[in-house]
Amino acid sequence: MIIKNEKIKASEVQVTGLQGEDLGVMSTKDALALAKKLKVDLVCTSLMSSPPPCKLIGAGAAKQEALQEKQQARKQEQGPKVKELRLTANIEDHDLETKRQQAERILKGGDAVLLVVKISGKEGAKAKELLETLVKELGSHGKKHTGIQLSGKQAAVQLDPL
Repeated sequence: MIIKNEKIKASEVQVTGLQGEDLGVMSTKDALALAKKLKVDLVCTSLMSSPPPCKLIGAGAAKQEALQEKQQARKQEQGPKVKELRLTANIEDHDLETKRQQAERILKGGDAVLLVVKISGKEGAKAKELLETLVKELGSHGKKHTGIQLSGKQAAVQLDPL
């Protein structure tokens, strides 16, 4: 919630100017008069200190700033998603390169990648070797979250973005 202009109840406020310069502690009336003179809003940034810090911000910019902060907080709250890429142990070189590029793009985007190799028969060692080379190639974009896990019909490894 934004507290601005006449809604600020403190008798004195710590004022910061339009370019971030410190204007010092002044009475709320003086700060409001200055804001009106410059045709901007006086916005309280925190109520936890005394006197409360306030900024002079252009009209409408305060709402925009609060909206951006809310979006950033929501993004950080969600955390990275895990996206799965499926491969086979007998994958062609060109297809492997395409999958490597996809994984690189996902990691650069800030999401984790789960590389899964489908195993049939005695392809376990080949699948593990394939995942080890992919992890090595993607080392500059992500780090291993888990070791390579061989389980039944698949081998998997998760890479988290750096």
